[in-house]
Amino acid sequence: MTKKATAVLLAVLLAASAVSTAAAATATGSSVAASEAQDGSAYAGTHVTFDVAENAVANYSVGGETALDSVKVQSGSESDGVFDGSVDLSAVTSISGSALSLSASANANAEVSTEGSASMTAHDNSHGILVVEAAGDDQVVVANVSSGADAEAESDQQVEVTTANGTQGAFIVVGNGSVAVNDDGDVSAQLEGDSRLVFRAYPDGKSEQSEQTESYIASGKATGEVYVDQQDGELVTDTVAYSQETAIEAEQSAEDTVSVTVERAREEGKIVVTSVSEAAVGAVSDLDVTVDGEAAAEASTYGELESAIGGDASKYMVKQSSSAEASAKVYVALNHFSQRNVEMQGSDGGTETTDGGSTTAADTADSGDGGETGGDVPGFGVGVALVALVGAALFAVRQ
Repeated sequence: MTKKATAVLLAVLLAASAVSTAAAATATGSSVAASEAQDGSAYAGTHVTFDVAENAVANYSVGGETALDSVKVQSGSESDGVFDGSVDLSAVTSISGSALSLSASANANAEVSTEGSASMTAHDNSHGILVVEAAGDDQVVVANVSSGADAEAESDQQVEVTTANGTQGAFIVVGNGSVAVNDDGDVSAQLEGDSRLVFRAYPDGKSEQSEQTESYIASGKATGEVYVDQQDGELVTDTVAYSQETAIEAEQSAEDTVSVTVERAREEGKIVVTSVSEAAVGAVSDLDVTVDGEAAAEASTYGELESAIGGDASKYMVKQSSSAEASAKVYVALNHFSQRNVEMQGSDGGTETTDGGSTTAADTADSGDGGETGGDVPGFGVGVALVALVGAALFAVRQ
C-alpha cells in the first residue's frame, strides 16, 4: 500500500469515527434530556424547564428564558388574615410554601403535587402554561418574577408581566379568587376551593389571538386548550382544562386529522381553544371542522363565535399564526355539553409538484432535504454515509 493510500484510508477512518461519535452524541443527548425530565427534581421539555425545590417550583423557563424565579403555594388555613380580608393581598410578599414533589411527567406536561390538596401542572407547549389548582381548599400563591421583570395589575383577575428582555406573560385567575402585584413587585394570589391560577408566557410576543384567548380564560368562557404540535420529529398533544369537572383528550386520529373529545358534567356550552400545526392537519390555510360528525359553521367574528354558546349549533373560527411556523389557532364554540367530539382536517394535505403529483410534509421530511435522516450528509443516513466513506477508501487503496 502506498503512503498516499495509507493517508487517505486513515483520513476516511477518522471521518467515519466522527460520524459515529456524532450519532452517539445525539442519541446520548436525547437520553440525557429524557432522564432530566424525570429525575424527580427537575423537568426539561421542548419549551419548558424548571426545578422542584423542597417548597417551590424554581427557575421556571419558557423558550430558554427564565420567566419566574419561584412559585410557592400554601393552604389558606395557614395564611391568617388573607381570606377574611384583614390582610391586603398586596402585603403578602412571602409564604413558607407547602412541600412539593414532581409526581408525574408524561407526554407534554408535568405535575407537581403538594402535601395538601393543591397541585401545579406545567404544560410543555409554546406558551409554557403553568396551572396552580386549589382543588377543594383555599390556597395562597406567591410567584417571584425574574430579575428585572415588571409586573402590572390589569384587574383583580389578571396581572401582566414583562421580563427584562421584553418577553411578556400573564397571570389569570379562573373562578373565585384574586391576584395582585405585591409590595415587592412580585405576584400574589388567593384561590378559593374551585379556582385556578394560570400563567402564560409569550416568547414570540403577544398577538390579537393571545389577548382574545386570555379574555376567554379570565371570563370562564374557555373550558380548555389543546395543542397538537411536532416536537423532535414526533406529533405531541397537550391538553389544559380551565374549569371544574372537564376532561379533554386529543389525538391524531387519522392522517391530517386531529380529534378532540371534551366531556363536562355541566350542560352549559363553552369554547375550546386549539393550536394545531400543519404537520398535524396537513394544511392550516383551509380547515374543515366537524362537531359530533356534522360540519360546523364558520364564524366571521368573535361575537358570532360567542353567540353559539347556548345556541342551536356549534361554530368555529380559524386564526392563522403570525409566526414563521405553519400553525393555526382554532376556536370552537360548543353550544352545549355533555360529551362532544371535534375533528379538524386540512382541506389540502399536500403541495403540487412539477409533474402534477403531490408532496406531503412526511415526503419532504424523508427526502433528505433537512429531514431527520439526512443529518449532515443530505439524503443519507449515518450507515449509508459510512459505506460511502469506506468505499472511497478502498478505491484509493486500489489506485
